[in-house]
Amino acid sequence: MGEIVIIKKTKSLCPQCLKPLEAYLYNDQGKVMIKKECPEHGTFNNVYWSDSDIYKKAEEFNYTGKGLHNSQTKINKSCPLDCGICPEHESHTILGLIDVTNRCNLKCPVCFANAAVSKYLYEPSFEEIRTMLRNLRSNKPVPTPAIQYAGGEPTIRKDIVDLIKLAKEEGFTHTQIATNGIKLAKNPDLVRELKEAKLNTVYLQFDGVNEIPYINNRGRNILPLKLEAIENCRKYKLAIVLVPTIVKGVNDDQIGDIIRFAVNNIDIIRGVNFQPVSFAGRTPADQVEAQRVTIPDFQKMVEKQTASKIQIDDFYPASSVHSLSEFVQVLEDEPQVTFTCHPHCGTATYIFIDNGEIIPITRFLDVDRFFDLLEKSSHDIKNGGLTGKAKSVARATLELPRTIHTSETPNSLDIKNMLASVIKDRSYRSLGDFHYKSLLISCMHFMDPWNFDVDRVRRCVIHYALPDGRIVPFCTMNSIYREDVEKKFSIPFNHK
Repeated sequence: MGEIVIIKKTKSLCPQCLKPLEAYLYNDQGKVMIKKECPEHGTFNNVYWSDSDIYKKAEEFNYTGKGLHNSQTKINKSCPLDCGICPEHESHTILGLIDVTNRCNLKCPVCFANAAVSKYLYEPSFEEIRTMLRNLRSNKPVPTPAIQYAGGEPTIRKDIVDLIKLAKEEGFTHTQIATNGIKLAKNPDLVRELKEAKLNTVYLQFDGVNEIPYINNRGRNILPLKLEAIENCRKYKLAIVLVPTIVKGVNDDQIGDIIRFAVNNIDIIRGVNFQPVSFAGRTPADQVEAQRVTIPDFQKMVEKQTASKIQIDDFYPASSVHSLSEFVQVLEDEPQVTFTCHPHCGTATYIFIDNGEIIPITRFLDVDRFFDLLEKSSHDIKNGGLTGKAKSVARATLELPRTIHTSETPNSLDIKNMLASVIKDRSYRSLGDFHYKSLLISCMHFMDPWNFDVDRVRRCVIHYALPDGRIVPFCTMNSIYREDVEKKFSIPFNHK
């Protein structure tokens, strides 16, 4: 291989004992690899990102956040062993998660929560969940705006509707449940009650458009139940985001079909969030590289399986929208939700449908130029005071049309006026209209002990709230803490 050129040094985990290890990323024939050595279990060398050029492009959107003002734990053993959140964390919580049960009506081989196989019950009480919600809303400088109830299968709880109401009472503007959809298919009244309780989104596990991935990923063909759940949600106008778990050799050939399914059901489906399998559950360790799908793999699969209607360059890291939140922050002169997640955590694009054709947002909006305009305007406002604010907004509004290719804009979308209203009036209703007319295609690649990178953990914006008051980043929860947390706050099944 020749001399190794190290891209960066970091810390990772031993996949066998979960001990933190010194690690480094390096380029190997166009792939970014992560390598570490455990004194007890040997050397581990795994794919981090499968394309070094796409890795470098994502690095252009590398923004460091300021973390929480009121971290819950102190620095003792150093990251990632002080989660709670500790002062080393560099982002605030954008999406809070609460596992409301570890019970499930499936036993999925790819479940990172490892639900339904333990011999104990983890199911926080209603009042414990209230406390966890309040803990998330107490984050400073920005209270957590969105909550997802997960598990296990959250719809198994008889009080799930009341839990949605509780989240709204505690001030969460966006609520969602992560579900396999079985209860929503069998009980239309539950869908109606969730809608009436103001649930915003059903985060629906959806692995493909035929039975094969369900038999492999879920143990049986539950596609007909998925379709029933979607129809029940359509009946009560309850929005859906499809969540496919992508496993190489199982359903990686269905990515394009899943996108087309979402396009055909765009009246009720708001997005597709693909999640490459995370090897933190019961997936055999010897299958890691054979089944691994990284973000560049996903982007290339999308391009190929949509006949280039959606291309690799249409995707941007989730952190790219940082410039928008920063712009709003300087206009409002108060802290805002800021996407300072690591640029290698996720990727996304928006697509629109015009006369049956897929049109990615990048066809009619110069995204790079738009973000540059927002960053320049934010800088001008910071340095110009109140007078500079008015001038900067006027200048940004004037320059906005130069970022838009009007001839390529879908007929149903007045993108110029929509973006202008955001800049001039901070009209977020316009962003809501934008989201309603578009389909979000995204990919979140959650880490496991093989590709674990402590730099990503420090920037995580998706956090679990725990009964003991801690708030733990997603990937450390599922790689390190989950089993101990569930045992600590559980009771034997026969006590329920």
